[in-house]
Amino acid sequence: SQADKMKLKHNINPILLQFINFIILVYSFVTYIPWYIFSGSRQVIAKAKQVKAKPVNSKPGAAYRSVNSLHCLASVLYPGCDTLDKVFKYAKTKFKDKKLLGTREILKEEDEIQPSGKVFKKVILGKYTWLSYEDVYIKAVNFGNGLAVLGQQPKTNIAIFCETRAEWMIAAQACFMCNYQLVTLYATLGGPAIVHGLNETEVTTIITSKELMQTKLKEIVSQVPLLRHIITVDGKPTTWSEFPKGVIVHTMASVQAMGAKADTGNKQQARPVPSDIAVIMYTSGSTGVPKGVMISHCNIIAGITGMIERIPNLGEKDIYIGYLPLAHVLELSAELVCLSHGCRIGYSSPQTLADQSSKIKKGSKGDVTTLKPTLMAAVPEIMDRLYKNVMNKVNEMTTFQRNLFILAYNYKMEQISKGYTTPLCDSLIFRKVRMLLGGKIRILLCGGAPLSAATQRFMNICFCCPVGQGYGLTESSGAGTIMEVWDYTTGRVGAPLVCCEIKLMNWEEGGYYNTDKPYPRGEILIGGPNVTVGYYKNEVRTRKDFSVDENGQRWLHTGDIGEFHQDGCLKIIDRKKDLVKLQAGEYVSLGKVEAALKSLPLVDNICAYASSFHSYVIGFVVPNQKELAELARKKGFKGTWEEICNSPEIEKEVLKVLAEAAMAANLEKFEIPVKIRLSPDPWTPETGLVTDAFKLKRKELTAYYQTDIDRLYGKNVK
Repeated sequence: SQADKMKLKHNINPILLQFINFIILVYSFVTYIPWYIFSGSRQVIAKAKQVKAKPVNSKPGAAYRSVNSLHCLASVLYPGCDTLDKVFKYAKTKFKDKKLLGTREILKEEDEIQPSGKVFKKVILGKYTWLSYEDVYIKAVNFGNGLAVLGQQPKTNIAIFCETRAEWMIAAQACFMCNYQLVTLYATLGGPAIVHGLNETEVTTIITSKELMQTKLKEIVSQVPLLRHIITVDGKPTTWSEFPKGVIVHTMASVQAMGAKADTGNKQQARPVPSDIAVIMYTSGSTGVPKGVMISHCNIIAGITGMIERIPNLGEKDIYIGYLPLAHVLELSAELVCLSHGCRIGYSSPQTLADQSSKIKKGSKGDVTTLKPTLMAAVPEIMDRLYKNVMNKVNEMTTFQRNLFILAYNYKMEQISKGYTTPLCDSLIFRKVRMLLGGKIRILLCGGAPLSAATQRFMNICFCCPVGQGYGLTESSGAGTIMEVWDYTTGRVGAPLVCCEIKLMNWEEGGYYNTDKPYPRGEILIGGPNVTVGYYKNEVRTRKDFSVDENGQRWLHTGDIGEFHQDGCLKIIDRKKDLVKLQAGEYVSLGKVEAALKSLPLVDNICAYASSFHSYVIGFVVPNQKELAELARKKGFKGTWEEICNSPEIEKEVLKVLAEAAMAANLEKFEIPVKIRLSPDPWTPETGLVTDAFKLKRKELTAYYQTDIDRLYGKNVK
């Protein structure tokens, strides 16, 4: 079974193992009846087995809807709250003095010199200080009025290029109130992409931070001729002489002060209507220049309405940790979900998230330890890192400790697959691991890319909570599907949300049909009020990716291939863009090859590559430093990290490991990489080789490794 494949290997004496298994059997038998009576798990097991979505009719290719919205798709969160400003006003009235946005104070900053001579910035952070719903509302009103004083008109664009922080959300709420169209750009987008977004949207004002202004904006301001105002959210920066004439720098506080004094007598007519554009969200995408997705107020509200239905008992007791880019639809949606339901949002960053994070001074507390969140969103890259870190620690344990952990891990995996809980294991064995995320997480939301079954199961077991894997795109306002909390299956993304319906369209070239047995398969199309308006100033691409049916419903053609299971849950199985035809005519799905190999402890990241002019697949691999160094030691190879990665001998050894894993994952012979290049440097959004959600940028990776591609395919390289 799949559970057996994911179990950890131990080296316990077989006779001792028989005895331990007997003890476990007796314990399970004794505790089963009281557990069954008192835990309420009967209902959970029953819910997990229920059908979650159904096709609306019996024709092939019929749309699937959630069983909770078969007759009508949900689109409104609260009665009468059809725009985002009304949603916030409703929440502000309901949760007035409750805490909303939290930020940690910086107690001390210092430079730490590493043995290599590099200097790392380290911080010691204090407690979280909080702004209430009322505080945030007043700050947003004043900021919106201040922007009007600076000349911002309703229905015109204004850009935000800033790290995830409370001021980002305050600025966004101000724009929603005043009907300014918020242009969002990732802080890690490259210079040319930022220039493209700012010039295409013709913004005159940009909201940013001191650090981003001095590191990213400084170099490109001269290439944005329409720019007139730069607003820094964290105080006045030191001015510099090379600033173009006509560009004024303001602080957010000074703009709010202007707004507080402004006359707002005729403010009412500026309010948005549901069809007005709330956000133009630039997605880095895995190919080409970024596209601006136009998301209306009603799109976002429909999307978050669908998401909320999948998070049981969401309310004032919940604390969400915000650290992913707010310019990403996953994070923005998650925070708007929290804001509308009285949850607290504590801000963090990937560099300060945990006690071991790169900017946290040794011995001081990371953000999760201080905040103790109950809800958290993560991209698979972050979960994969947690998985590998914990497994490395397990391998360093004494034989007794390691075997105890493995026995508990494998026991809990079996129990979870049956729908049972393991309170004793949770409190005795996994409590310490759970503390890595603060100890209180009740739901982990995962999106942005596929999550491997092994990592998902690891999170379920070690962090003692469901992982709500979801599927959505910026073009669908982040909404599509989310797994229900009592669904502990792996490899699936759940049933359609109550705000949308999903159908599968035949893709003949790839051999996927909605009449396939046992599961209908095809390109995933998402329809519903969450499907966005299209791409900004890009009618050609809008017509290609969106369509409207005879009932006037918009559909998004995702380019992803899925299959529907009997219970109405969706599984992503392929991607149209990842399909390459080899010289001999076989089709290779690069994504499928990568998914089969990425969960290996030896592999931190992998990009498969194939060409129609050649008969075999090659790959670029970012190896795990610890695992590869150990492999080199076993083979008697000595050298620096670069020398290990550049060694043909080590390349061959890694290829053997990849080939074994590929065979175990039932890949065809022609799908297995024949040659590889080991990359000594990791791929981060800063390198431009992966997106902010750590999805591979194939075009950029191909250009970066072109010399290696030529070498691996036996071309003459000068």
